[in-house]
Amino acid sequence: MKQFALYNPTTLAEAAELLGSDPAQAQLLAGGMDLLGRLKKRIDTPDRVVNLKSVPGLAEIRENAQGLSLGPLVKLTDLAAHPVVATKYRAVAEAAESVGSVQIRNAGTLGGNLCQRPRCWYFRHQDYICLQKKGTTCFGEAGESRYHAILGGGPCYFAHPSDVAPALIAFDATVRVVGANGERTIPLESMYCLPSSGLTMGLTLEQGEILAEIRVPAPRPGTRSTYVKFKEKPSFDFSLAGVAAVLAMEAGKIAHARLTLSGVAPLPWRAAEAEKQLIGAKLEESVARQIAEAVVKDAMPLADNNYKVALTKTLVRRTLLSLA
Repeated sequence: MKQFALYNPTTLAEAAELLGSDPAQAQLLAGGMDLLGRLKKRIDTPDRVVNLKSVPGLAEIRENAQGLSLGPLVKLTDLAAHPVVATKYRAVAEAAESVGSVQIRNAGTLGGNLCQRPRCWYFRHQDYICLQKKGTTCFGEAGESRYHAILGGGPCYFAHPSDVAPALIAFDATVRVVGANGERTIPLESMYCLPSSGLTMGLTLEQGEILAEIRVPAPRPGTRSTYVKFKEKPSFDFSLAGVAAVLAMEAGKIAHARLTLSGVAPLPWRAAEAEKQLIGAKLEESVARQIAEAVVKDAMPLADNNYKVALTKTLVRRTLLSLA
């Protein structure tokens, strides 16, 4: 690990100033689950590390008339166990509970989970200068690709690692970000981009911008939600494929639908066309199978990950029927 200077700002404005405009010189520290691994492997070698934990008020969960306000330093354990989240936003609680191990959830933060870097083993290996590290090759495309994307890939094919982001996107969450030029509020979905739009680790945040707050609107009447994840190891692991589903029912039919996938694309994958097909339908086996096919109709698996197509279809079908 390269030696660096650690800074403890007391405001977000000070933290943004310390981060500056060059990601090679400064990195942000939240729970450290992602950053410390990158520092040890010298994937990142910053001169400055800016500790966000010294800024007060960033670890709160608050409910108001509009919905939820979540701080970026909320621990994943606390998010999963919060009674309001578990009752009204079940998919978010289940997604948080699915992350890593107990020890990881006790240290890992919501903001860190949303903003973590790709877990592609080529990106994480210091000897591979891939596209995300200003190289000219995506080694996952022609190399070992069993954990890589089947949707939205190209020219880079990493699979987005967050479990909580798909669940929050399914609840139409927005985020407030703060930077040197002030603050802005955007849909959480807009915080991510495909590699075809820019090789920016999947994030649209500018260097120096900090995730300051996640806002989740109050769910509609009759809302049901869940997050279902398949992982290789039963103890703890990243998602091979996962489904966050949020449905609002009226008179036995679906009046509102959100489906967002994890583990299958370089960003949390919103199945917008499948959502449209759900509106007005009843939750039954034939509909679930139809939606499962629609979700993966544009899949383009690589040499080693064709299994993700069938896996995703099965998860979508089972997730929808679990909400019937």
